[in-house]
Parts: sequence; structure tokens; C-alpha cells
Amino acid sequence: MDLANLMKKSGVAGELVDILLVEDSPGDARLTQEAFREANGAVRLHVACDGVEAMAFLRQTGTHIDDPRPDLILLDLNLPRMDGREVLTLIKEDEVLGTIPIIILTTSAAEIDIVKSYQLKANCYLSKPVELEEFYSLVKRINDFWLTTAKLPGSHA
Repeated sequence: MDLANLMKKSGVAGELVDILLVEDSPGDARLTQEAFREANGAVRLHVACDGVEAMAFLRQTGTHIDDPRPDLILLDLNLPRMDGREVLTLIKEDEVLGTIPIIILTTSAAEIDIVKSYQLKANCYLSKPVELEEFYSLVKRINDFWLTTAKLPGSHA
């Protein structure tokens, strides 16, 4: 199946979708990439392994000078060097970056993490399922809502 058919199948109106995944676990990053590949062939998943790299990607500095502005960010909370809460704060306080929707995707189901994330203006909070099938299902639901149903800033569909 070619890219145009994949995009049609996934509901994306002829455009690639850039997602920044901020995740320090190489296994979880690989799993997320495979799940999106299955859910939507139009997704280009970019991975930052910590908060500092995520901010460099978003600000297009250093080796990230030519990286695209993501349409959506999937953010883990527990990260090395700069944790997800600090990344979330920096993004939402930035006039240019603040409109990018941010989904917290983390192992924590703690009420304090959920409340704090929404206080910091996260757009959604999801706990990572442990089971592989459930994880694939969650990624499909993220795709179905955020990339097919919801209108994202800068989308022309």
C-alpha cells in the first residue's frame, strides 16, 4: 500500500503528521513507533530521550536546527536531565510552542501527577498500559482522536 492510500486509510488529509515522543526508555520508544506505524502510515515519530533534548528539538537548536515543529507531543513525566513537568511548563509558557497539544504518556497513575499535569496545562493524561495489545490499542485511540477527529493548530483539513 502506498503512502497516499495509507493516509487515506488513516483519515489524514494528504499531509504527514509530525509527533515528538519524549521518552527515555528505548523499548517504549520502539514500541510506540511500531504502534503508530500500524495505526497511521502518515505519522513521522521523532524521539527525544530526555527533557533537554526535547527542548532543543522544539527550539530547533544544535543538531535539531532543521527539525520540524511537531503537530503533537507525547511526553513522559519521569525523564533524566529535565523531567516532563519542567518540559511541560516551558512549552506551555512559550508563546510560539504553547499551542502544541501535549499528551502525558507515562507509567504513573498517581493522582498527584494527574492533577499537577493538568495544572501545568497538559491537554490529556494517559497511563501506559503494561500489556502489548492494550498499548497498541491506546496508540490507535490517540491516532483516531488526536490525528483524525481533533483539529490541530496549523492543520488545514
